[in-house]
Amino acid sequence: MTTKRLFMTAMLLTAILTAWAQSVVSGVVTDRQTGRALSHVSVSAEGGKAHTVTNDEGYFVLKTKQTPQYLQLSHIGYKTRRHQLKEGTQNVRIMMTANVVGLHEVVITRNDPMEIVKAAMSRIEKNYPDHPELVRCFYRETARRGSRFIAVAEAVADMYKSGYNRGPERDAVAILKGRRLMSMKAKDTLGVKIQGGPVMPLMVDVAKNPDYLLKEEEFYKYAFSMEMPAIIDDRLQFVVSMEPVGASLYPLMYGKLYIDQETLAFTRAELQLDTRDWRSASDYMLVHKPFGLRFRPKELSVTIVYETDAQGVTHMSYVRNEMRFNCDWKKRLFASPFTTVSEMVVTDRQQQGDGVKRPKGRNSFGIRERFYDKVEYFDDPDFWADYNIIEPTESLEHAIGKLKKHVRK
Repeated sequence: MTTKRLFMTAMLLTAILTAWAQSVVSGVVTDRQTGRALSHVSVSAEGGKAHTVTNDEGYFVLKTKQTPQYLQLSHIGYKTRRHQLKEGTQNVRIMMTANVVGLHEVVITRNDPMEIVKAAMSRIEKNYPDHPELVRCFYRETARRGSRFIAVAEAVADMYKSGYNRGPERDAVAILKGRRLMSMKAKDTLGVKIQGGPVMPLMVDVAKNPDYLLKEEEFYKYAFSMEMPAIIDDRLQFVVSMEPVGASLYPLMYGKLYIDQETLAFTRAELQLDTRDWRSASDYMLVHKPFGLRFRPKELSVTIVYETDAQGVTHMSYVRNEMRFNCDWKKRLFASPFTTVSEMVVTDRQQQGDGVKRPKGRNSFGIRERFYDKVEYFDDPDFWADYNIIEPTESLEHAIGKLKKHVRK
């Protein structure tokens, strides 16, 4: 997307959205040295009340009740940026500077990397909320057959999380507003249900639900090693990589864990399922498939990002999940490659404390439900009004336009 086109789009969006929100700040975030657009940058209004992330083209829109004085931007490997705003709606271009770890910043330690991970797990109740909280989120799920988008679904949801001194059993997600588009071509409709949906952030929270991805009693099946430290939010991080080395009845994970060197809080996790045993990987990824359909997993990767507030409490803020797999019916000669991507970003921390109520009723989302069955067809250009969302990329907008031409309500 060219800069000229980007700012023309931003100005049009601003004009439309100002009718609902008192202040709309839009723009693009780039690397100061290379000019490359930066994706998945955390963008918050001053005070951290409103929040979003940049899309794959570095573009964002942030809606607030009043114009903040500053925007706070953070991204792994970059210096935290505090960008001052003028009064009124803004279209901005913000450059971030890479934060290279110097030799004088490297903390030389003989600590066993496995022991560092165990120490971080032992401090979860100290580093994360000890009370329930209700957060507003935006969720998007896309599916592609080859390179062609065949489905898009989006929702604004409330996510309830009990204190981190409790398990995830009572955590819940309730959809407030959602919409979907799906291809009606027979070859695009397989009826496969895979793990995911708006409950995915509850499942993959390694600090709240370590048994889902990171069971401590399974640590002996991994080789842990120390990587070069990284900087997140201007704070030095341990980076611990993990690789399966033992047999298991279910697939294990490759990946990296980022742990704050001072507080030992998990700040980021980048994990990927070991799919070498495709049968056990299929059991892990699938909820349901029709009889006679062959399912071959290729990749399941998940990124979990946490942010620490001014009081030193760490909260989950962003989750991205990507699955790649092949599907075909037994009578067909060739298999079709499919890719699903889901993202959830916390846009607003609504309530916290013992008085927070768990969402109930028909809007609550079950772990075995398919997201596309919970929301309706959409064709409203002003659907999101003053909600904060992850802005769609140019290719996704184009795909939505094509799906609208052929979809049946």
